[in-house]
Amino acid sequence: MNRDTAISQMQLNGVNQITPDGNLMYEQTGSNSFVDSQGRTVSTPQFTATTTLSPQQQAIKDQTDAASLNLGTLANKQSAAIGEQLSKPFQFNNDDASNWSYDLASQRILPQQEKAGAALRTQLISSGIRPGTAAYDSEMARLTNANTDQLNQLALTGRGQAYQEQLSQYNNPINTISALMSGSQVANPQFAQTPQSSVAGVDYTGLVNQQYQAKVQNQNAMLGGLFGLAGAGIKAIPFSDRRLKKDIVPMGHKKGLPWYGFRYVWDDASSPLRYSFMAQDVLPVRPEAVHLDPSGFYRVNVDMILEAA
Repeated sequence: MNRDTAISQMQLNGVNQITPDGNLMYEQTGSNSFVDSQGRTVSTPQFTATTTLSPQQQAIKDQTDAASLNLGTLANKQSAAIGEQLSKPFQFNNDDASNWSYDLASQRILPQQEKAGAALRTQLISSGIRPGTAAYDSEMARLTNANTDQLNQLALTGRGQAYQEQLSQYNNPINTISALMSGSQVANPQFAQTPQSSVAGVDYTGLVNQQYQAKVQNQNAMLGGLFGLAGAGIKAIPFSDRRLKKDIVPMGHKKGLPWYGFRYVWDDASSPLRYSFMAQDVLPVRPEAVHLDPSGFYRVNVDMILEAA
């Protein structure tokens, strides 16, 4: 039944989808088989989800696939062409970077530093600070240090820029191939999520336990009623129903009816035997001496039978 439900759910959940860009269709394309826990071969249907594009979308896909193939072919040719370059490690010449920075400085920064030095000397002399004095030498040293720091900063900045430019030239062919390859990646099909059947397995253990608990409750209810009868005591017309007796021992006959020794089901095993008729034996012969209790068990008027002639 679970298997039938699962197949029904699959057929209900496999709704065909029709959109402007394409269709998604479900159909049974075969079957699978397995051997179940009872050793029987069981067959289950196999379904296939098929996605088709609209004519326009299919044309776009064909063009895109063709372009991707061309880019992949071009990237393959370029990779073979730069094989020699890739076999050599990247190298950077600090001297070339320093010379390049100095060339920049000599065109603009050095003339500015010379102009600043001349202006400082004129200012010092105008202020009465003559060459050769400690104040004059201190100011000129300060200017020299500032000029040196400026040239050093230029050298560091120039080196970093030169390094990046040279590295970019080295990587440019590789980046070109990477860009070509990114346009030729194979696109994996995007499958729609297949509907899943969600049928819970039969809780066999739970069902057995429920049945057992129901039987226990019924048994307890019956025993509770019997013990209630026992607690109320045996009245003038005692119970003589076979269903309420245990440890039954035949003791012969009285008044033509079998006579038994027994214990009630609520008696202890050490209790002395009781003696009486069995209601099921009396009922066919002396029905007037048998009474049906509201509890559903028979009582027998023993005195009526024993006192009869």
